Amino acid sequence: MPSLIDEINTFTVPAHSLALWFLGQNGWILKSPSGFTVAVDPYLSDICNGRRPDINQARQVPIFIAPEKLKVDLYACTHSHIDHACPITIAGSHQAGTRRYLGPAEALLVFKEAGVPDNETIAFWPNHSIRFADIMITGTFALPTDHTDLTHMGFVISVDDGTSVYITGDTAATDILWTVKPHRPDVMIVCINAGFKNLSHWQAAEFVKVVDPDIAIPCHYDMFPDNICPPHMFRASLAVLGIEEKYTLLAHATPFVYTRDVGVQETAASQRSS
Repeated sequence: MPSLIDEINTFTVPAHSLALWFLGQNGWILKSPSGFTVAVDPYLSDICNGRRPDINQARQVPIFIAPEKLKVDLYACTHSHIDHACPITIAGSHQAGTRRYLGPAEALLVFKEAGVPDNETIAFWPNHSIRFADIMITGTFALPTDHTDLTHMGFVISVDDGTSVYITGDTAATDILWTVKPHRPDVMIVCINAGFKNLSHWQAAEFVKVVDPDIAIPCHYDMFPDNICPPHMFRASLAVLGIEEKYTLLAHATPFVYTRDVGVQETAASQRSS
């Protein structure tokens, strides 16, 4: 049976579309029509388990790709927390042949400590854009959730003349987040777990109403027993705000394709609100 990374590598993305694979927590792989692959915050280890005896951070989602098999065209991190910039995953991906690592200042330090040479890292920040092949990545503001990393950010990833996806990253609530609205993302991927000061399911829903994407996908709700949120609570919050139709829950490790003005191409990959 082909591995997930083999399936991703051979998957054909339609024109003007982006394909997504959800790896759990805030871990994603995106692929463009040209075949360019981006991994965002892949957490493919259990390094958080046991780091705090008072908080259960044992991994609840399978590891779908071994770190040493994760070869992508770009590895991007929203911040340096180890469930987003996992040093085991970074080092394994570098062993696999990944040679571009992008992120804000604190994430660059994790890349270096994981053995990535400085000439393979790209410093990034909000309001900055960079092009690779047929995609554009733009940094967006995120409000840090604690003092250990004050360089949080999100990403808008857009394919030429086509779909754009906004990934919030970890963020607390603030009106400054609304500055992403002019980017007009088609797909919004938003954290919904308030346990460690991220957006709550209600705050996430209010944010979706402001940005007004075509669909809203919850994340960061599934990995650790002491930091979870049932995603149906996000759906319920959207329903209270009158926008339940935007709710889309992705299955793990399953291709999801979105095309602007067409919508979902791989309906089996999601659970749409009825």
